[in-house]
Amino acid sequence: MEGKVALVTGAAGGIGESVVRTLAERGVTVAAVDKDAVRLRACVEKFTADGLPVAAFPGDVTSSPDVESFVDAVERTLGPLDYLVNAAGVLRLSEARRLTDEDWKFTFAVNTSGVFFVSRAVVNRMVPRGSGAVVTVASNAAGTARVEMAAYSASKAAATMFTKCLGLEVAKYGIRCNLVAPGSTETPMLSDMWKDEAAARKASIEGVASSFRVGIPLRKLARPENVAQAVVFLLSDAASHITMHDLTVDGGAALGV
Repeated sequence: MEGKVALVTGAAGGIGESVVRTLAERGVTVAAVDKDAVRLRACVEKFTADGLPVAAFPGDVTSSPDVESFVDAVERTLGPLDYLVNAAGVLRLSEARRLTDEDWKFTFAVNTSGVFFVSRAVVNRMVPRGSGAVVTVASNAAGTARVEMAAYSASKAAATMFTKCLGLEVAKYGIRCNLVAPGSTETPMLSDMWKDEAAARKASIEGVASSFRVGIPLRKLARPENVAQAVVFLLSDAASHITMHDLTVDGGAALGV
């Protein structure tokens, strides 16, 4: 992977930040994209201090013009993109019947439209070159119903099927499109769900019968690097004959379904 160029969205924290580091440690030059310019600069400063080839490109994945602008800037600055990782994501918790219009629109704007805008912009540049790899970070909730996660689950299900359809269409150009579906992972998104961290951590692992949640058979939460390693595998030549695949990284929480 050394010498390749990647764009990673949601790069200022959580899984996206871990993907950036994991790629850069393998010699990939990484364009780190996030809407939070302050946090993004802080992350990139850490990476560059460690001698890693990472550059910050603040941008909003929910804006099609902004996406076209930062993708152009990345290719002008770093060179043609070989890899794309869609890792930007948001979570709004609510019972489905109590979701607000804004909850629904914002969740889909980031988790679904963001994947569409960025994938379209990058893949349209990959097609004439006849190569490339895309990984969308989805969720095991895309295929498993979760209490108070209707908007999130629906948005991730839409992003999942979009990525698979895109992969089918661009396979003839030598472009692979895959997904990684994490379960509960130690990130700010997960910790923000917890009022009592110790109790909620225990509940995530052991399950909650009243919420029809079975827990995690491997008895531990994922670390962001666990997900990042799966992403990097699917981008790499080791996965050169894999496309339209959804790789679940959840410790067995979805029972292999």
